[in-house]
Amino acid sequence: MGLTIGVDIGGTKIAAGVVDEEGNILSTFKVPTPGTPEGIVDAIASAVEGARAGHEIVGVGIGAAGYVNRQRSTVYFAPNIDWRQEPLKEKVEARVGLPVVVENDANAAAWGEYKFGAGKGHRNVICITLGTGLGGGIIIGNKLRRGHFGVAAEFGHIRMVPDGLLCGCGSQGCWEQYASGRALVRYAKQRANATPESAEILLGLGDGTPDGIEGKHISMAARQGDPVAVDSYRELARWAGAGLADLASLFDPSAFIVGGGLSDEGELVLDPIRKSYKRWLVGGNWRPVADVIAAQLGNKAGLVGAADLAREPDPIM
Repeated sequence: MGLTIGVDIGGTKIAAGVVDEEGNILSTFKVPTPGTPEGIVDAIASAVEGARAGHEIVGVGIGAAGYVNRQRSTVYFAPNIDWRQEPLKEKVEARVGLPVVVENDANAAAWGEYKFGAGKGHRNVICITLGTGLGGGIIIGNKLRRGHFGVAAEFGHIRMVPDGLLCGCGSQGCWEQYASGRALVRYAKQRANATPESAEILLGLGDGTPDGIEGKHISMAARQGDPVAVDSYRELARWAGAGLADLASLFDPSAFIVGGGLSDEGELVLDPIRKSYKRWLVGGNWRPVADVIAAQLGNKAGLVGAADLAREPDPIM
């Protein structure tokens, strides 16, 4: 079908990239992320126009953080942008004069990994993104499964703990409150406050107080063997693996692909996640166990996946 453009809407910048059918990014164009919904629509159009210069483009795929309808046209609700029933496809098409599809950003990243990254060779994979929050995507039988209304795979808001920690979505005990970048920082601060003598390296990387701990400090300290940092990763992995075990009961994939910023830590995160997953998997000692593998495309996954999904003819999946 030729070249398409993928759009990744970030908190500080909007990136558009021309992507070929093999998942190669041929050119990119970035613009700052505005503070208003209409400004973001204009910025998307500007990024698309900048990226398409010199290329023959057949379609545009937009990855949006929010609930997208199954027709891939309207954002029902976005937590970080004031989009409510936003006809994003219609608005962007009017500005760029190209066919546009809108996809949930975690779905787009999952598709990118499945098609061009760690998921190559698999028919049934579940992707989770461990970043500031927790997202994911479902690929079963080589198809991205969006659910009847288009909003499946909001894994971060599975309730893991009844009446647990308050989540930004308004519910309590959501999985992302226990397995995410925010959760990791909370674990480290709590442990450093309780046993500062076990967090000397970690505290020394910040301002010397638990409140000064940041995610980058935890990674650096864990690699130097800081007990509190290492234990904080283990706590995050315990919750992440337990959640994967539940997803295995639902979907029985051949592999779980772990992406997001925390996956950049490699085996520091993945090894304890695998152990926790096996620990909580029902019948785990007697049944085949899915691989738990790191994503390969990094922050390119969403852009590449959105561009490729612009080629997918059937949105009702």
